[in-house]
Amino acid sequence: MTESLLEGWVAFARPFGLNYAFVLDAGERVAFVRGLWVTLQLCAASIPVSLVFGVLIAAGLTSGRAWLTRPLTALVELTRNTPTLVQLYCAFLVLNMLISQKLEGGNPITPFMWVVLVVALHKAVFHAEALRAGIEAVPGVTLEAARSLAFSRGEILWRVQLPLALRFALPALVNNLVDLVKMTAIASAIAVGDVTYESIMIWSQRDNVLELLLLILLYFGLLTWVVSVAGRWLENRLRMPGYGQ
Repeated sequence: MTESLLEGWVAFARPFGLNYAFVLDAGERVAFVRGLWVTLQLCAASIPVSLVFGVLIAAGLTSGRAWLTRPLTALVELTRNTPTLVQLYCAFLVLNMLISQKLEGGNPITPFMWVVLVVALHKAVFHAEALRAGIEAVPGVTLEAARSLAFSRGEILWRVQLPLALRFALPALVNNLVDLVKMTAIASAIAVGDVTYESIMIWSQRDNVLELLLLILLYFGLLTWVVSVAGRWLENRLRMPGYGQ
């Protein structure tokens, strides 16, 4: 049944000048599907890690402690002003080698994990800036009310400012997450078997670059659409009644 459907798809696309014959090869088909799954795993792992890093960095930036805010500010500037691909190369080709030498070859950090860490940290600084703006947008009367209840500075941050900042910053956070999904394509640069890498392996053997690029575009379009829909649902779910009216 599956083979007949695939053959029908290949035959349907052929008059349009599209060669999808690779799906009839079991090895190449499995490799491509595996690449789709790895890309999905990268997204699923990077999104929560980036959000956790973003919250921690935002908390540090608004802590009022110079010994914490200054290095974090430097980290934000360095990270958001340098290309993600360069960061990945520095992490994988330099830090990874140093760790391997230190541990004498027993490095537990895989290439997959390096991609997650680099992509998550890169987007985390954008999350942090969005959350910082949200924290600073919390009305002063709200903070005064929290202080009147004898909340400490940390309690005000975690129980008042961050919950409100999340609502204020949610559109920017969703936009960052959409960009994060697209950014996972850099995994192919260090031979992580995502959909881009597996497609490159396939089109290096066949003359079907356009066909595979169309599939990659459609797949990332689907993933980013899912993130956008989830973000809009959260915006409606977490909207504060009467705010901004």
